[in-house]
Amino acid sequence: MRGLGYYCRLMGVFVKYSLMSALEYRANFIAGMTVEMGWMIIKLLYVAIIYKAGTSIGILTPDHILLFVGTYIFMTGIFMLYFGNFNALPGMIQQGELDLYIVKPVSLQFLVTMRRLEFAYMLPNLVAGTVMIVTGWRLAGLPADPFFVAGFLFFLVCGCLLSYSLFLLPYLLAFWIVSLGGIVDIANAMWDFNNMPSMIYGKWGRRIGTYVLPIFVITNFPGLFLMGELGLGACLWGAGAPVLFFIISRRLWKMALKKYSSASS
Repeated sequence: MRGLGYYCRLMGVFVKYSLMSALEYRANFIAGMTVEMGWMIIKLLYVAIIYKAGTSIGILTPDHILLFVGTYIFMTGIFMLYFGNFNALPGMIQQGELDLYIVKPVSLQFLVTMRRLEFAYMLPNLVAGTVMIVTGWRLAGLPADPFFVAGFLFFLVCGCLLSYSLFLLPYLLAFWIVSLGGIVDIANAMWDFNNMPSMIYGKWGRRIGTYVLPIFVITNFPGLFLMGELGLGACLWGAGAPVLFFIISRRLWKMALKKYSSASS
């Protein structure tokens, strides 16, 4: 518990100094928010087209789809909060900056992946995603009793942990590979598969995206839980996949550090 408290306080320090940095350079903060709002508006066009056409996808009405897209946008905001640290990792390895962090008395993975937080990218997505979730939830007439609210929030938290672990994996290849351009592009494209509900994909596409590379668990499971479309096995997988992939990412991180040779040595 003392260790958990230590990391919570350290996270508070990261939040404080990230906000101070953002407010010190307000023009950059506003520009970042503006760019992210532009991307978000493009994403919202999908929902506008669906409502205009009155299109349903299987059992999903436009109101359900609004909920799913809102969950995707909300999770995008959480992911963008720390994504810049992932993107900076290859440069840190190649330039030897990682040497400065190895000697710190704290988990290197935590320090490297959480030290800088981008609130300009998070806030627009978080606000818009929350509004879309609440609106879609109400219009679709889905249950809002404490059990379903708690289940929805639980799968959101599971999605946060899974997105961190799953999308850290391709960046760890920087310990072995000099250029990650193509691999990173594929990983980013995988995230965008969650733009729409998984039901638009074929049976095998849904299975691969749920059980092999579980990107659909991140944004689809909260809405499916509300709709009563998650069986016991799916619920267990939704809770277990984040733990499994966190263990995998943690072990790969430790394995990668054994292969790391200081750029300054």
